[in-house]
This record gives sequence, C-alpha cells and structure tokens, in this order.
Amino acid sequence: MEAEIFNQRTDLTALNAAVAEIRQTLGNIIVGQQETINFLIAGLLADGHMLLEGVPGVAKTLSAKLLAKSIAASFSRIQFTPDLMPSDVLGTSVFDPRTAAFEYRKGPVFGHIILIDEINRAPAKTQSALFEVMEERQVTVDGHTYLMEEPFMVLATQNPIEHEGTYRLPEAQLDRFLFKIEIKYPSLEEEIMILTNQHQQKLDNELKEVKAVLSIEQIKTCRTIIKALHVEPKLIAYAAKIVHETRNNKSVYLGASPRASLAIINSSKAIAAMEGRDFVTPEDIIKVATPVLAHRIMLTPDKEMEGLTTSDMIKQIIQKIEIPR
Repeated sequence: MEAEIFNQRTDLTALNAAVAEIRQTLGNIIVGQQETINFLIAGLLADGHMLLEGVPGVAKTLSAKLLAKSIAASFSRIQFTPDLMPSDVLGTSVFDPRTAAFEYRKGPVFGHIILIDEINRAPAKTQSALFEVMEERQVTVDGHTYLMEEPFMVLATQNPIEHEGTYRLPEAQLDRFLFKIEIKYPSLEEEIMILTNQHQQKLDNELKEVKAVLSIEQIKTCRTIIKALHVEPKLIAYAAKIVHETRNNKSVYLGASPRASLAIINSSKAIAAMEGRDFVTPEDIIKVATPVLAHRIMLTPDKEMEGLTTSDMIKQIIQKIEIPR
C-alpha cells in the first residue's frame, strides 16, 4: 500500500528532460543566476508574462533572448523609446490602392516570444497598447479582433534606478505580469568566470551553438500536464490567506488582487513539475510568493520611508501564517 501512495500519478519524464536541457543551455552562457533561470522556465510553463528588473549590464536582455532561442517559436524584440507609438507595437491599417481598401499590417507584437526592452521608456499611451494583448491574448484594431497564436509570452526588462526619461508602469499593467524577477549583481567568483569566458571567446561560440530545445507542441503538452497537477484544498487556502493578508495589513497601501492568487497556484504547479513532483507542497508556494507579489503590492509611505521593501513585507506575511502540513 505504501508503494502505491508514493507512485507518481503523472508521467513527468519528458517535461523534466526538457527543463534540464533548457537549464543547461542557459547555464552554459549565463554565469550564476540559477534562481532567475528557474523562474524564467517556470513562467514559460505556467503560461505567464515576466518582468525582468535589474541595473544595466546584468544580462536581463540576454536571459530573455536565450530563453526565446531555446524554443522553436517566432521571436520579436521591441525597443521601447519615448517616441514609440501604439501602432509601432500593434500594427496599423494601410490603404491599398489596388483594392481601394485598408489592409491591416501586423506589428511586432504578433509572435510567440516578445521581448520588450526597457518597457518603462515608452509613455503611458504606448504602454496601454499592451493591456489587451497581455491579458486576453488578442489585439483589436479598427473594430476587428486578431487572436494571438499560442504560446504567447511577453518578456519585459526595466532598470529600477533610472528615473529620468522613464514612465512608471501603472498597477493595472504590473498586475498582468506573472513574475517580477529581480536580477542582481554577480558574486566576485561569478564575475571572474564571466571575464574569463569572455577573454577566451567562449561566450561567442556558445551563443552560436544555442539550439531550440522545445517545440510549440511540446510547450502546449507541458502546460496541459502542469494544469492537471494535484493541489490539496489546504494549500489553495494557504495561498489565498497569503494574498488576503496583503489586503488587511496596516503596512500595505495596495494589496494583491485575486489574479495574484491564481498566479501563485499556477506557478507553484510549474515549480513542482520542474522538481519532478506531480503535487504541490507549501514550499513551492513560499518559493513563488515573492516574485508573484512583489510588484503587485504597495507599501504605505511611512514604511517606505523606513526602508522596508515589498519583498521584506511578503516575508513577514508568510511568517505570520501557519504552514499547512
């Protein structure tokens, strides 16, 4: 009986093999940043968009491009600038004199993996062009709706310390990102390794050798498997309690929405599958809580003045709630 209890109900062999290959592909080029790589893969498997935040030069754009190259899917890069217009992202209708009618020319947002570099460089008018496509996976232009092909994922980067010439993302748009992944400086040993690899020209060779590991159909299959993973009712309640506490904490000015609860459950399923389990544990929920919630809550001004961060507050909230066993 005991052997039957611990038998896997779902075959994760193919999924784990693909995850291991993507980890190795990214790990060969990006030194350190293992947590970043894991969250990038989890976001892909959980069908979510991701915001990569970090100072210049910490491989935000490179990480996004490598993830895209490891998938046999179309890839577009959009460099957000202050003069970028919504039509530069979504596309525009052009008059065709041969047919005496307007023809819609699709913009670069039509693809599978979309890298938006420096998303906070464009004004609110252009940022708002992403609202519909990120949430509903469709674009409406001139009364016509165009559906995006699956998989569709937005990877956006931004610099947290530069404010001149930037436009803060509104809360409604931040809420559409599954994760906000903070990419930090490498350690001394990691930086020495980066310099050594660059000096020996290993990076250029490895970049040329990056090949697609997952096909579109494999991604769809993996996502179907992950959606079916088991989550106990007490763990669903645990995730809900964490999010609910963000709305009832005196130090939090703006709490997380129900979309955050869904994001925690979906991403914790992806983390569980990546670790070879067909069930979610409390540790999976704790692991994803910070990248899921950090960009969705706002602290009160007095707590911000004290130097408290949203990540610190999430840790405090988790410590207050009893972990189900």
